[in-house]
Amino acid sequence: MRIWLSNIFSRIVHIQTHSARKGERSPNFLRSFATTTKMASTTEPLGDFPFWGLLPRKETGVVSLLSKNPNFDGRGTVIAIFDSGVDPGAPGLQVTTEGKVKVIDRIDASGAGDVDTSTVVEATDGVIAGLTGRKLKVPESWVNPSGKFHIGVKSAYTLYPQRLRERIIKERKEKQWDPVHKILLAEAQRKLQLLENNKSNGSNNGASPNSLIDKMTKEDAETRVSLLNSLEKKYNDLGPAYDCVLYHDGDVWRACIDTSERGELESGIHLGEYRITHQWASLTSADQYNISINVHNDGNILEIVGMCSSHGTHVASIASANFPDAPERNGVAPGAQIVSITIGDNRIGSMETGTALARAMMRVMENSFYKVDVINMSYGEHAHWSNSSRLGELAHEVVNKYGVIWVSSAGNHGPALATVGVPPDFQSDSIIGVGAYVSPDMMTAEYSMIEKLPGCPYTWSSRGPTADGARGVTVCAPGGAITSVPTFTLRSNQLMNGTSMASPHTAGCVALIVSAVKLKSIPYSPYSVRRAIQNTAMALDVDVFAQGHGLIQVDRAVEHILQHCNSIEDKVRFMVECGSERKKGIHLRNWLADKPVDMSVTVEPVLLDDTRAADANQKLSFCMEMVLTSNAPWIRAPSCLQMSYTARSFQVSIDPRGLERGRVYFASVKAYNASNVEKGIMFEVPITIVVPVIDLLHGYKYTCPAEVFRAGCVRRHFLYVPVESTWATVTLKSSHSEKCQRFTLHAVQLKPDCSVKTIEFYKVVNLGSNESSTFVLGVRGGYTLEVCLARWWSSLVDGQVEIDVDFHSLRPSHEEVTLFCSDGVQRVDVRAGLRPEEVSPQAYLKHHTQVLTPTESKVEVLGGLRDTIPGGRPVYQLILSYNLSVSKAAEVTPKCALLSDVLYESAFESQLWMLFDHNKQLLGSGDAYCTKYSLKLEKGEYTIRLHVRHERPDLLEKLSDLPLTVLTKLSQEVKLDVYTSFNAAVTCGKKAQSLSLGTGAVQPLYLTAPSLTDKTLKGLGLTPGQALLGTLSFAKDEQVRKAVSNHKFGPIRTMPDQYPLRVVVTELPCKKRSSTSTATSPEEKKETKTHTEYLEALRDLQTAWIAKLDCESGEQLHKELMAAHPEHLAAQLARLQALDAGGAQNRQAVIAQAKQVVSSVDVAPLLAFYGTKTDTRSDAAKIKTQMDKQRNTLLEAHCRHGSALSADLIPLQHPERPQESVEQLDAITVEIMKFVEPSDSKVIGFFASYYQVRGFDGLAARLIQRQCEEKWTRENEAKLTEAYTRLGWTHAASLIANSHPLRFPTSFTLF
Repeated sequence: MRIWLSNIFSRIVHIQTHSARKGERSPNFLRSFATTTKMASTTEPLGDFPFWGLLPRKETGVVSLLSKNPNFDGRGTVIAIFDSGVDPGAPGLQVTTEGKVKVIDRIDASGAGDVDTSTVVEATDGVIAGLTGRKLKVPESWVNPSGKFHIGVKSAYTLYPQRLRERIIKERKEKQWDPVHKILLAEAQRKLQLLENNKSNGSNNGASPNSLIDKMTKEDAETRVSLLNSLEKKYNDLGPAYDCVLYHDGDVWRACIDTSERGELESGIHLGEYRITHQWASLTSADQYNISINVHNDGNILEIVGMCSSHGTHVASIASANFPDAPERNGVAPGAQIVSITIGDNRIGSMETGTALARAMMRVMENSFYKVDVINMSYGEHAHWSNSSRLGELAHEVVNKYGVIWVSSAGNHGPALATVGVPPDFQSDSIIGVGAYVSPDMMTAEYSMIEKLPGCPYTWSSRGPTADGARGVTVCAPGGAITSVPTFTLRSNQLMNGTSMASPHTAGCVALIVSAVKLKSIPYSPYSVRRAIQNTAMALDVDVFAQGHGLIQVDRAVEHILQHCNSIEDKVRFMVECGSERKKGIHLRNWLADKPVDMSVTVEPVLLDDTRAADANQKLSFCMEMVLTSNAPWIRAPSCLQMSYTARSFQVSIDPRGLERGRVYFASVKAYNASNVEKGIMFEVPITIVVPVIDLLHGYKYTCPAEVFRAGCVRRHFLYVPVESTWATVTLKSSHSEKCQRFTLHAVQLKPDCSVKTIEFYKVVNLGSNESSTFVLGVRGGYTLEVCLARWWSSLVDGQVEIDVDFHSLRPSHEEVTLFCSDGVQRVDVRAGLRPEEVSPQAYLKHHTQVLTPTESKVEVLGGLRDTIPGGRPVYQLILSYNLSVSKAAEVTPKCALLSDVLYESAFESQLWMLFDHNKQLLGSGDAYCTKYSLKLEKGEYTIRLHVRHERPDLLEKLSDLPLTVLTKLSQEVKLDVYTSFNAAVTCGKKAQSLSLGTGAVQPLYLTAPSLTDKTLKGLGLTPGQALLGTLSFAKDEQVRKAVSNHKFGPIRTMPDQYPLRVVVTELPCKKRSSTSTATSPEEKKETKTHTEYLEALRDLQTAWIAKLDCESGEQLHKELMAAHPEHLAAQLARLQALDAGGAQNRQAVIAQAKQVVSSVDVAPLLAFYGTKTDTRSDAAKIKTQMDKQRNTLLEAHCRHGSALSADLIPLQHPERPQESVEQLDAITVEIMKFVEPSDSKVIGFFASYYQVRGFDGLAARLIQRQCEEKWTRENEAKLTEAYTRLGWTHAASLIANSHPLRFPTSFTLF
């Protein structure tokens, strides 16, 4: 997604909510958190409810602006909401203050709502044959001049958000399943009990047919109960499969979704394209899920637009909700219109995808339908770098070429520094990043706190700067609101909080500013609006990294932009680049801070749409005299700068000497227009320097005396981590408080070109009175560590805490250990570099990895409105197909290594994979963050399709052979042996135990390769080149080895003492040779074949051809063979197989031939052989092979004989069935059960038929169910449905039948 999430806990009311924005691959995800409110009654006089605090507007000057200028309410502006989708049926989202349609367009850019409607049909007698198999009646009122209909199928559950899907599944089960199932289960249990009560006291354990029938009767009753219980436990509702019919009425495309599931299109949902008709409807009355439609590719793709969560509607309501009858509930800009663009993909839990983001940006760049003025995006991730990427290029065009103002949530990843996500930390610094602020009125109205506290940033709000020095957070705004949510939630409003809520508040403010300048006919640009916001924001007495320039003040911003309009720089951005790496600011962190540093700064003025629309005269006339100033004594910069339309450079000197160590310092070099200083800052060079503590006690220990923490207080300690260090322990000690204290401990190190999550620790801590807690975190030597401790924003009681940090070191000689099986032994040296350490090495293998190569590769142009960049630049897609074979049930994770872990920073637009079973049913999807998506698969064959997009087809062609890695989780971890000496390793001597290493000591360790015949590895089908993955750890302390940080987005996989281990398979396990075997020469190995062997080979070849020839030729060949080889069983069996393949007309011949085969097998020796526990003969293996062959031939003959008899009996009613034939079946059953159980795969088909003849439908259903579990095919599904119907379990039969179109789609799901 990541819609960013935070857990909001109040000291009085504990609220745990689900927010949206940067998540750990995270749906690990919403930065919003939801709660419900309850009203209390009292007999005392009541005051007025503080409605103004539910959706705060006073704090940012909105109320002040609109009271003076009611027409500046956003009218004439359009806000695009890049989110999870906006519900046009939610309260307040119907009309603007002018009575216009509020939501003017709805788009699902993810593709999750797409329906393949490329199948074109015409109606016959007013009826269409739908792809579900239903007959669809076309209403006479439809106007379709062409007479052609595009048809497709859509699963309702693929449209639903997770919580709605869970609700509907529960409701459907309670309504359609439970009433019937509970009655059937009770009846089955009653019959079983009755049967047991009536059971005779005597028992017959013989093998006669009568005793067998008695046994089966009881077993059938037990099986029915067992099956019903199993059906309840494994209940799996795939949901409704809706036929979709699309046609053009001469003016507009229209679509009908058959929600009746009976082909009654008249009662289905009938909608026109939303942009033209603004039609929407609830999918069903039960779900209240409002959808609309769009059409692409000349009717070949139907786009059903819904919502993947409630987040987007809440965001849109904050920005622009309008309640004509209750204006106190209005959003910030009630006059603005909304364009809803869904970027969250339902297939991957509402996570955003590159495809969705690219399509969203293309839509707002330029289109002939409307002009988007503002974007709000309350989604985002953390990127490893932001200076170059495909999505960054498109975002740059959106703002700097097409002039759209982009507002984005900063993220909920605080309180540590440099936790701002992407966006706003994008390639261009033109996106407005917003932090989250909570005001005293919000504390009262939204959180029902007993006391008001001073306003402050939320504890979890992400902080700047960005890794490359930009502020990251431009301004802050109220980060919580109680406002409208989608109707499918079955509630009118909800509390959500997060920077996801602060961003639309700011976007609404931007819409007010744009509305004002449009009404005043004043030219503007994203740059003039941004500068107005920055120069008028109210600086708060809080952390500068959380507030940016301060709390947005829209009334002042409007006044500022109206007062200082028509200036030469209004359409100019000043591109600031610092140092040789051309960063957006100066951020010095991983340094010793012991000497001055000079940095070059380049500033270049760039006009809006410089390459396309900028006037040459504007460039020629641009000239500004700048006055430069700095607000910090440790910075030296020039005092002035003259600028024309070209880049200018100057030096900035930074002297950290004299600054207190362990702290962070922020300042900036600000540039003003010398002729209009009152207008404020034209550009700035943000400067953040960290002056770390470098002198640690004993070289590894840091202690901070107890400090007082008030609500919202954040204290940061910066330590330069010793080069040798590999992990640290942080101990918190509370004092002077009788109550439990809640803190957030957040530790971060920044590595170049690595996300902030790479080396991170996060923990919410509750400390009791005089209590201490110790935490283990992984660190990397040579990088500055921030240890951030924050008091929760809503805490009413002050706390006092002491912090101790201890660094440890057990550093291996290899950061990643690779062991080749052919090498046998791999040496790894481990060093205790800081202090004495206890060592207990452990190595475990956890995954098997195999590399797949594409079986098919295809590059194709997409084009069309949603896949063409303005200017006639179509987008291309590459689709790669891979075959995956799973030998046994396992948990797998597909991973495209070249594209993994990069989304916003990727050189390509998108990467999405989908995994299908052999029936083309979609089982799961995943994107760049592969560790988020694992699938539990049964044994079988699967297809993985990978999708990559880009504007340049030549780049995609280079990926046509892109390999795909599949990680398979081992059923059990495999432990490798570790030794302290080479000789011990090669002789399997004493293994390494606990060791004590002194400071600076080095201990060699020797890892040995695993045995590939290990029971866990044996069934993997390992081949040379494949690898086994695991971890290697050294510390003896269990807390160190297993420490995992649980962020609010999920576990942070920065394991303090676990190093990647890879074992490469270089040879296959071979069978043990006999110790008595001797080497033989090639001449000895070459055997001379006899004429007898030639005749046997010729006989076997002729036998194989019996079933391949036509009936007469096969019969003739069979006779010839039997004449020459009267006792050759294989020939008789081949003839039987050929006859059986001929169908019903050969049944009597099949029966006769089966009897002939059975009579040719001597059963007594077989029974004697299989009754023997152990065969000690020297040629036991050879004898067993011969016996197995005879037994299997016998069983096959019995089965084909019995199946032929059953085929004749099943159509007859029980009284009409010849008793002789039934008795023959019983006899066959007895014979078969002498050798195998009915569940054996060789006889399961026969027993399913036999049980049906005998009326043991429970036993028959159990066998068919097992066949379905082995491989779900159309044939097996039909048998199972029929079996359930015979049992009277119509609810189970209907569940399977209704899901048939979803289990057996006609084509792969579209990307």
